[in-house]
Order: sequence, then structure tokens, then C-alpha cells
Amino acid sequence: MSYCLDICSVLLILSGLGFFLGASVGLVRFPDFYTRMHAAGKGDTLSTLLITAGMALQVLGNFDLVNLFVAMKIMAIGVLIMLTSPTSTHLLMKAGYDDGIDPVT
Repeated sequence: MSYCLDICSVLLILSGLGFFLGASVGLVRFPDFYTRMHAAGKGDTLSTLLITAGMALQVLGNFDLVNLFVAMKIMAIGVLIMLTSPTSTHLLMKAGYDDGIDPVT
């Protein structure tokens, strides 16, 4: 069972790193502020959730009460990031719009 959890956690962490790579490529390649912020917000949120889920599975490989609480804390961090990252991205995009940054047409 521990071997299966190790494989699942490694796959989750690697897929999260892949999404981080995609978000960083989007930051460099996209033409304007709004599409760059979209790539940063979506890639950051999904990749962080995948990485924290993989870390929580890795902690649960050696199951006891302390590790259960550690996994719950890790997932609480993931939920907090899931709530705050899109909000901050939205507010940054709104501030850019209010400052007069025009999207590429």
C-alpha cells in the first residue's frame, strides 16, 4: 500500500510541477498583461493544489494520528491558496484595467 501511495504522490507532484512550468512559459510567451495574469493565476492555483495533495499522500504513507494532522494542515494550506490566489489575480487585473492597461486586440 505504501508503494502505491508513493507512486500516486510522485505523479501528483510531477504533474503540479508540469503546470508550474506551463504557467511560467505562459508568463513569458503571452502578449499582454491580462493573458499573462490568467496563466499565472490558473497555473499557480492548480499546480499548488496538486503538489500539496501529493505531499499529503506522501505523509499518509506512514499512517498514524500525528501524520493525519500533518496531512490535514497541508491540505488546509492548499485550500487557503485555492481561495486567495484567484482573488489576488482578479484584483491585480482590475487594478491594471483601472490604470488604463489596454488588452492586445
